[in-house]
Amino acid sequence: MKILFVTSTRLGDAVLSTGLLDHLIRSHPEARITVVCGPVAEGVFSRMPNRERTIVLRKQNGGRHWLALWREVALHVWDLVVDIRGSALSWLVPTRRRAVFRRVPGTKIAQLGAILGLSPPPAPVVWTEEADRREALRLLPAARPIVALAPTANWDPKVWPAERFAAAFGAVAGSLIADPSAVVLGGPGAREAAMAAPLLAALPGAIDLVGGISLSVAAAVLRRAALFIGNDSGLMHLAAAAGAPTIGLFGPTDAATYAPVGRCAVAVAGGSMEDIAVPRVVEAAARLLG
Repeated sequence: MKILFVTSTRLGDAVLSTGLLDHLIRSHPEARITVVCGPVAEGVFSRMPNRERTIVLRKQNGGRHWLALWREVALHVWDLVVDIRGSALSWLVPTRRRAVFRRVPGTKIAQLGAILGLSPPPAPVVWTEEADRREALRLLPAARPIVALAPTANWDPKVWPAERFAAAFGAVAGSLIADPSAVVLGGPGAREAAMAAPLLAALPGAIDLVGGISLSVAAAVLRRAALFIGNDSGLMHLAAAAGAPTIGLFGPTDAATYAPVGRCAVAVAGGSMEDIAVPRVVEAAARLLG
């Protein structure tokens, strides 16, 4: 069985779509899956079982990237095309069956589940290999719990102040988790490094993993986290999918739609990030850890 799976160019939506892929892999263990995603999301699928190929969709002027993609996939007859973007592409390739996103009421994860008629929708997952887990062990202290902090985002109004991240870590370390190490995570590039720098300065003992590890290693790190606190971002969704107790911080974005999805995850929301006080985050951590 050959499946074409067209997912998001954005990291967070790509992570949320992994539940659909996990469902397809379990339902069709013989399937060979081609994933289409953006460059930022490529690492989400690097360890995915049954993945035959990843096609990275790099944006070109005038939508020419869609034409290039069509040329790559239209020569095959697919057994199933799943398109979480609702693009025209899914209607222009030969396939025995197609499942295409249509906007319906509800959370983003429910909207994705509706593509395949799944209710409740499947929860996101992460895939790692032994090498990723060994690297996480090398990077992290062996005998101390870790609190993962993700102070970056793709939009400045989504960023909680660094001093509040530091204060929340201090409060958690003082009352909820004994002697934790802070681990600061962020994406690659100078902008992410600059956004994380104030928190690293405020927590000089923190482990700096900003931009220095792959997404599969980040997933392995997050699987070891006793707690994750982060802005609404792809890393927040990755943490929840990895099973870390996850607090996602939401200001101008829609927590009702994009709250983190996992076995132990919660959104803390305000009208702006400035509205989110440290005690609210610490209270949320106490509830999760309790």
